[in-house]
Amino acid sequence: MQSKSNAKKRETTIAKQLAEELGVSVSTISRAFSPRAVIASETREKVLQRAKELGYQPNPFARSLITRKTNIASIIVSDITNPFYPEVLTRLTDSLQELGLNVMLFVSTNANDSDNIVSQALRYQPDVLIALAATVSSKAASKVTEAGASMVYFNRYVPNESVYTVTCDNYLGGQVIADFFLDNGCRYPAFISGLADATTNRERWKGFSERWLERAVSEPRKVEAGRFAHEAGFNATIKLLAGRVRPDAIFAANDLLALGALDAVQKAGLSAPKNVSIIGFDDIAMASWSSHSLTTYRQPVNKMITATVDIVKSILADKAQPPAAIHIPGELVVRSSAKIANMGRG
Repeated sequence: MQSKSNAKKRETTIAKQLAEELGVSVSTISRAFSPRAVIASETREKVLQRAKELGYQPNPFARSLITRKTNIASIIVSDITNPFYPEVLTRLTDSLQELGLNVMLFVSTNANDSDNIVSQALRYQPDVLIALAATVSSKAASKVTEAGASMVYFNRYVPNESVYTVTCDNYLGGQVIADFFLDNGCRYPAFISGLADATTNRERWKGFSERWLERAVSEPRKVEAGRFAHEAGFNATIKLLAGRVRPDAIFAANDLLALGALDAVQKAGLSAPKNVSIIGFDDIAMASWSSHSLTTYRQPVNKMITATVDIVKSILADKAQPPAAIHIPGELVVRSSAKIANMGRG
């Protein structure tokens, strides 16, 4: 394996040869291979075409020694079984690769193992580390900053001055769902909680419960499912239906929990929305299937990805604003699992 110094020498030599042949500067050769660099399109095309003919491809590691950037974006994800995240991961990865970044994926199967995964990711000296459905400790986040990288949370809110966060406005989503239930005659609400310490879960419950108390007398009932999973939603709903007062409205913290709730209601010989209105959160592909037709609060995924990519662009251009939290409103998608009073459903 060639040393760092040898890699740098070889890179410089070949770049000089290419520059002399084309009559441009070595820096122009370097910029031609960077999608973010400012260079005339004609010149870029000429450089790339000749480089291709010569079989020349810049060594990413050697370039990083010069630019002090690795062009690596590390993504940490801990909930890959939730259909929402593979969809997001695909779109986010495509957008980052369009910036010329090499994307490295790190999967944490244990929510408590995220800090170790961060340490593994930092070995590759990423320019930016994106936590997708994962929460790391403030200590681990500090290590990212100390390593000269930037931390971006996607769909997790962390009140930390050294990290960027991009989320759906989960609190607002909870409020919108409470208003919908109340406006359509529901009076006995329940909330199925997923992962208790997830900020998405907490904010959705907070918005829902606080809005309900603003407009009604008693707080919604809450049952802990323990996970954002179909089976967990099913079991939590069975418990709710066995209670002294059967809920006529169930807000599940995500769509998988809501789909489990729909199946549990059917198992109990009841139906949605006739006996109980059910609303989820995310709007995964399955939510729109005719067999489910789940009313849900759609996360603004495209806007969230755009905001994340804009942050990454500014970081790479050394023009980043101070870390801040971005909360983007979603929208309620009404299907047939929740009753609408003025349409005579149920």
